[in-house]
Amino acid sequence: MTKAPVAAAQVRFPWLVYGIIWTVIMLLTLLPLFSVLFTAGVAGANGCQVDEGSVHSCMVMGQDWGELLYFTGVMGWLMLVTFPLGGGAFIVWLIVLIIHRLAWRRAHRSPA
Repeated sequence: MTKAPVAAAQVRFPWLVYGIIWTVIMLLTLLPLFSVLFTAGVAGANGCQVDEGSVHSCMVMGQDWGELLYFTGVMGWLMLVTFPLGGGAFIVWLIVLIIHRLAWRRAHRSPA
C-alpha cells in the first residue's frame, strides 16, 4: 500500500504580526495625545484651569487633582517627539511590509 504524498501546508502571510506592530506604533505615538485629552476632559468637566505655567487646584471627587492634571497636560509636549518618531516608524513598517509581502508572494507562487 502506498501513501499519497502529503500536500505542503498552506503557509499564510503573517498579517497578525504586522497588525500588532502597527498597533504598538500607533499607541506609543498617540499616548501624549491621550494624556492631553484626559486632562482636557477632566478639567473641563470640573471647571478647572490647567496650563503649563503652574499647578492649579482642581477638586475632583473630593480630592485635589491639580498636580496630576498639570503632569498629564505637560506630557502633551512629548507629541513633538512621538509624532515624528511614530511617523518614521510607520514609514519603515510600511516599507518592510511591502517588501516582505512581495517576497512572500514570489516565494509561494504556485508553479504553473
